Amino acid sequence: MKTFKKVYIEITSVCNLACSFCPQTARKANFMKPEMFNDILDQIKPHTNHIYLHVKGEPLLHPKIDLLLDAAHEKGFKVNITTNGTLLHKAGAKILGKPALRQMNFSLHSFDGHEGSEDREGYVGSVLRFAREAAEQGVLISFRLWNLTEDNLTNAQRQRNRETLSMLEKEFELAYKIEEKVEPGKGVKIAKNIYLNQDYEFQWPSLSAPEDDGKGFCHGLRTQAGVLVDGTVVPCCLDGEGVINLGNVQSSSFSEIVESERANNLFYGFSRREAVEELCRKCGYRKRFGTGA
Repeated sequence: MKTFKKVYIEITSVCNLACSFCPQTARKANFMKPEMFNDILDQIKPHTNHIYLHVKGEPLLHPKIDLLLDAAHEKGFKVNITTNGTLLHKAGAKILGKPALRQMNFSLHSFDGHEGSEDREGYVGSVLRFAREAAEQGVLISFRLWNLTEDNLTNAQRQRNRETLSMLEKEFELAYKIEEKVEPGKGVKIAKNIYLNQDYEFQWPSLSAPEDDGKGFCHGLRTQAGVLVDGTVVPCCLDGEGVINLGNVQSSSFSEIVESERANNLFYGFSRREAVEELCRKCGYRKRFGTGA
């Protein structure tokens, strides 16, 4: 039986922002019902103890996220949430203190990625207040600025990042500039349970992207799998459109789906360092893993 470090469960495909780095999904706007969420937890329990409430969509939009966290705790799961952080004034009280909550990832780059964002100080301040309280409760906090480019940032973007980073430096009374410590793809600890991570801008794979020779390695269906809001199982968190549709948990069991012929072809293909799926051959993220093991 395949086991995973994490399974992504997309509790909603809806987002309150339209960021330049995150293509809008063509899938139907949807929110997962608690009954379906519970069923998915039962199905994935033999495979993992960690879930991430994210693929596309903004999880804090889910009106019953508190009930979902309670259900996860009752079934023995630890939960990571990735959020843009703009809805903490509405949802923060629903998630603080929930024993299932292990980590909160804040995509701070969404502020500049969304056209029309206003009041950087208010936005970052709200995230910081929540982060401090959550960290005191033992929740891990990751602040993400994933907007670096290979040819470096424009002066304007560098200045916008500096404004955000200076707020963090002031809040945590750092005696150094974060840029002096952080390396792309690696985090720097700025307080107890609180980290800052900078990385290159994320590129979602697309069938319209150019295809390479398909050589390489990926952790899809090795360390992770995903379940979209309609129950579609995908091999990784990067298949935001369900292109590699392995099956649906509403008609087949998760265990059967991840051991299906298509799933095993993908899995064993990467054992040979070959991408057998078209989307995988057009996914630049695969190159980060090198030849892997």
